[in-house]
Formats: sequence, structure tokens, C-alpha cells
Amino acid sequence: MAKSASSMNISRIALIMAAVLALGAVAVQIYRSMNGDSGANAVASGTDSEQAPSVDEVIAGLEKKLQENPDDAESWRMLGWSYFETGKFAESATAMKRTTTLDPDNPEYWSMLGEALVMASDGQQVPPDAAEAFRNALKHDAKDPRARYFLAVQKDIAGNHKGAIEDWFALLEDTPADAPYAADIRRVIGQVAENEGIDVAARLAKAAPAAPTGGISTDGPAVATAAIPGPSREEMKEAAALPPGQQEAMIANMVDGLDKRLQSNPKDANGWIMLIRSRMQLGQTVQAKQAFQRGLDAFKNDGAEAKRIREAAAALGV
Repeated sequence: MAKSASSMNISRIALIMAAVLALGAVAVQIYRSMNGDSGANAVASGTDSEQAPSVDEVIAGLEKKLQENPDDAESWRMLGWSYFETGKFAESATAMKRTTTLDPDNPEYWSMLGEALVMASDGQQVPPDAAEAFRNALKHDAKDPRARYFLAVQKDIAGNHKGAIEDWFALLEDTPADAPYAADIRRVIGQVAENEGIDVAARLAKAAPAAPTGGISTDGPAVATAAIPGPSREEMKEAAALPPGQQEAMIANMVDGLDKRLQSNPKDANGWIMLIRSRMQLGQTVQAKQAFQRGLDAFKNDGAEAKRIREAAAALGV
């Protein structure tokens, strides 16, 4: 059955707003790993913002390192992640293809390749090469969340909405309660179900996520980001009715509106975390860093809230 324009737009919004699943690296951590320094204390203290390298500096360092050792799969992964963070999705895909050649049994490399290929496409589909990469990821790790998420998106785009929703529910059941993308999965299920006239309200209410991952404190970055909502159902529905170019404009306007609200009401830690997250999802890494610093400035006399903002920014790759 052909997919309606409205349904295609809903799926496109799901692709645009999808969290980057299971990516744990941040630029400063990559930089320090390249130089053999964990830097854990400095990252935790949040006092190293002036010394932290830019993503461009990380990329330059990795490119130099790979000239000397072109068979270092992990450095290719770091380079692919860095390209992804700067919106260079085709370059990210090229780097990730190299990692899968060097280490074809690593599921994370395959799923990262798949996501880069999705973002490098026209933004309205999960292209065949991306789907193949995701399937390869699942061959080595049947629980890989990123691969499962995007293969469900592919089902939805193809018109198999019920199958996609079932896959997302299965993913939600395996998702730790403190995972930063748990709320995103719930939101996508609710939005697609509402658009297709599928009743999932009771099931969503009963859906119990997996137990929290061990070793993460209640103030940790995953918890800090998990509770921060994205666009509401109404906003998603309104955006989905627009042509693709206007969709991006509406999303950008929502984010800019949040930014303006925080200018007049800066004592909103959740708002700052949501702004940082939204900027990162739109590929606006410079603005995300600026929002991070403004949020810290707003709570310079409130250590607990500043810590939440700092940890959330780290989880989001800022």
C-alpha cells in the first residue's frame, strides 16, 4: 500500500528528531584518548571548557594520526563520529566504512555506518545500504538499539506501521529506564500510532522499560537528558503537514523560540538542557556550546543545577 504524504512526513520528522543512539563519546574524551590521558577528574569538574579542543581540532588530530596508522579501526570510528557531529555525514559514512572493513565483527561500527548513511541521504528514507549496515550490526548484536530503531523506521516508511510500532515497543522493553533516548522511542510510537489511527495509549502506559543501567548516579547525564522532552505531539503533527523545507523551518523556529524564552527566564535548567539537545539534533554544535555556557552562567551560584547541565551536555556530546 502506498504511503500517504502525511505518513511520509511523520516518518521524516522521526528521522530528523531521532536521538543519536548509544553514542557515548565526547570530543574532549576522544582528544584525551588520542593522547593517552583519561582526564576524568577534569571532565567531572567542568573547569576544562577553555582547554577542551574543538571538533575541528579533534578531526585534524585524527587525520594526522591515521596518516601514520591507517589500519587503526578505533581512530576511524572517532573520525567518523567527529564528522557526524559537524554535519559532514558523507565523510562520516566513508570513515565508518573503513572501520567495518578493518573490524567487520564490531556491531557498533555497522550501526554507526548505517546512521551516517541515513543522514547522508535525502532524509526521507532508510536507504538500502544503510539498512544492510543495520542488519549487519544485528548479526553481531541482536540488541543494538540504533539498528533496531532505524529498521523499524524503514518498516514505517514502507507502510508497515503496525510492524514498526511492534519493533519500537520491543526496543522500549529492552531500553534502560535511564537511557536518554527512552522518551524519544515513546514519542515516536505515540506519534506514528496517532497518525495511523492505531490505539496504543493503554499499552504505552503499561510499557515498562528495562531496569536502569548499573553504575549511573541519579545525577548522571543519562538521567539528566532522559526527562527532557522534544516537540509535543501537536507540534510534531503540525510540522508533519508541511513541505520538507518548511518542516525544518518550523523545527528551527521552535528551537529559536525556546532560546528567546530562556533569555528572559534563564533560571530553567531543564530548558537549557532541552536547548542544548535540540541544537545538537539540528547539527548546530556551535550554538549548542553557547547554550551550554549560558546555562552554566545562569546557575553559577547553584552547584546542583549546574552539575545537571554539565552532565547532560557531556552525554549529548557537547
